[in-house]
Amino acid sequence: MGTSTLIAAIAGAMVGAILTLLVVVAVRFARGSRELGSDGEQATYRTLHLASRAAENLRGGLANEGAVRAARHLRTLLACDILAIADARGAVAIDGPGESLREFVASIVAEPFDGARTRVLQVPVEARVATPWAIAAPIIIDGAVAGVVIAFAGSRHAPMVRATGEVAGWVTAQLRLGDLEASRTALAEAELRSLRSQISPHFIYNALNAIASFIITDPPTARELVIEFADFTRYSFRRAGDFTTVAEELRSIHSYLVLERARFGDRLDVTLRIAPETLSAVIPFLSVQPLVENSVRHGLEARERGGRITISAEEIGADVQIVVEDNGVGIDPDWLESHLAGRAGRPDEDDHVGLRNVDTRLRRMYGEEYGLVIETNIGAGTLIRMSVPRSQPMHDAELSADLVTGPTA
Repeated sequence: MGTSTLIAAIAGAMVGAILTLLVVVAVRFARGSRELGSDGEQATYRTLHLASRAAENLRGGLANEGAVRAARHLRTLLACDILAIADARGAVAIDGPGESLREFVASIVAEPFDGARTRVLQVPVEARVATPWAIAAPIIIDGAVAGVVIAFAGSRHAPMVRATGEVAGWVTAQLRLGDLEASRTALAEAELRSLRSQISPHFIYNALNAIASFIITDPPTARELVIEFADFTRYSFRRAGDFTTVAEELRSIHSYLVLERARFGDRLDVTLRIAPETLSAVIPFLSVQPLVENSVRHGLEARERGGRITISAEEIGADVQIVVEDNGVGIDPDWLESHLAGRAGRPDEDDHVGLRNVDTRLRRMYGEEYGLVIETNIGAGTLIRMSVPRSQPMHDAELSADLVTGPTA
């Protein structure tokens, strides 16, 4: 075979290999494109992703560092040169080469807006930026301008103006959601304060009286009661966390019942039936204790011979079910239904506020189907059934080192 023939054969083989490689790459690219979706689907995904990332940083308001991170995502979303978010109190977040624009941005926020209309302004020469136009859309909350979204771009075409207005509307919605979240947190704190205020006057008075009665006759018992009282109040008035565990709540209930037994003596009989796997379950803070206190105060206290309370916890499907049952005087079912619905009862009976408080919190946290289930009647005792989801990855609880041991009663 001649040299020229050999060279031609090698060249042909190389060309064939290159063509084969190009075909393989083209097939894989086409397949990858199909897996990623069409251009429209990819654009939708990018838009939603950027909006989601920006939303995470806007819930805390415009006057914090989260606004700067949000501006970065919104600038990418709008594909503008510089993006600024300013609130009416003077806070300014800028993404892009626009530090020299802060004074100009502040002047835009200070000027009154004509309703919700987006304004197109010319950037002053002294700002020394390459983008000549500023598209400013107001953030309006409760009828007032709370801030402005400003996109700086090289042109003022209509799509950019409309898009900036839509982004400002979206930012408004995120800020309102943040305000709602803050209101819900404040409401939860108010509900806990309500429970604590209900516990403190009645129970503390009786507990201190019980302790005082043992100081002279039985000092060791008085000392133990002081320790239980300290443990109970430390837990009930703690400031950290909206959630706890079944074990921690039962430990507090143990302290509470020890103090009540100091008053009732043998007239108060308590039985615990707690499945070990439920001890680590997360529940709302101060959700079981008010149910037990309701049984003592309104079920057994009125009976001369006292009575029995049974507390049980077990897993039922995907839920943890906690039951507090007493054989006390019971409650009028019609009045109880009205009371839980928020309709005022008679003044002397409206101190079952703990039941309504717990019922409201459970429904708000987990849904209407998780409200308290109460079986009762006059003279027939009361059974209160409370359920919470077993898995609550979004809720944290303050765990103690001796969680697994659980309380005894």
